[in-house]
Amino acid sequence: MSTSLAPAIPTTTSLAVAGSWSNRSLTLPPLGNLDAYISAVNRMPLLSQEEEQYAARRLRDHNDLDAAGKLVMSHLRLVVSIARQYLGYGLPHGDLIQEGNVGLMKAVKRFDPDQGVRLVSYAIHWIKAEIHEYILKNWRMVKVATTKAQRKLFFNLRSKKQGFRAEAAEGDTHREALSDHEIDVVARDLHVKPEEVREMETRMAGGDVVLDPAPAGDGEEAFGPIAYLADGTHEPTAMIEAAQRDRLATEGIARAMGELDDRARRIVSERWLKVNDDGSGGMTLHELAAEYGVSAERIRQIEVAAMKKMRKALAAYV
Repeated sequence: MSTSLAPAIPTTTSLAVAGSWSNRSLTLPPLGNLDAYISAVNRMPLLSQEEEQYAARRLRDHNDLDAAGKLVMSHLRLVVSIARQYLGYGLPHGDLIQEGNVGLMKAVKRFDPDQGVRLVSYAIHWIKAEIHEYILKNWRMVKVATTKAQRKLFFNLRSKKQGFRAEAAEGDTHREALSDHEIDVVARDLHVKPEEVREMETRMAGGDVVLDPAPAGDGEEAFGPIAYLADGTHEPTAMIEAAQRDRLATEGIARAMGELDDRARRIVSERWLKVNDDGSGGMTLHELAAEYGVSAERIRQIEVAAMKKMRKALAAYV
């Protein structure tokens, strides 16, 4: 994901607004300079409660985009502050800020000034929600949290572990895994099962593994973990299924054919088992009927009865 911060920052922006914003002009730096961006948004003036209420009503009642811009720009420093709390997940700070800006704009769009709360209190939820969603989608190739309980556990387990390590004796600070007692404490505090805490800790401790061979240029002998994977034809389940099919096709068929009399055995063999060199099958119903001096319908009846008897015999091999 790009770190351009495009949702909240035009390439150069000059702001001049009412109230504390009047007679003030602020030009944001070019895109791509994160430090300059953070410095710029921290210099932006904050709106008073009256100014915020006025801008929010202008947006709600008149769809005033200038008012929406004032609300967004005056709270960009809040996004930077919140995004900084999630740097421990190893994702780019710029991407976290960008996702938080998306949440801020959603909050501004839905903010109701008549509810009696400041926008900052309302926007925190939306900003964190967007950042959480981004982290869960990009922290690992495979999602580590899908349910609401797992998401809550994911974003609280790290801080819980840090708290335990801060309280631990100096000689134990090297220990990474949670003890059984610590797992029980986390499970009780977050209202989840201890087994779920253990599973999430295992997921978070693991990392993504690249299975493909190493890129060209690292030497012909370089290879990735995929080289250790077994041939699919030797997978245990596939081998068992193949052995069962072979046993059914040899021992099973031979035993089932042994249950038939000579005439039924020859009819089944000609109709189902015989294959000529040209790929054609054996004799037809009419050819067998002529040989045995009966009707083709009678041959078909004998064939049906023989197949039923064979299926019973083959049941032991399925």
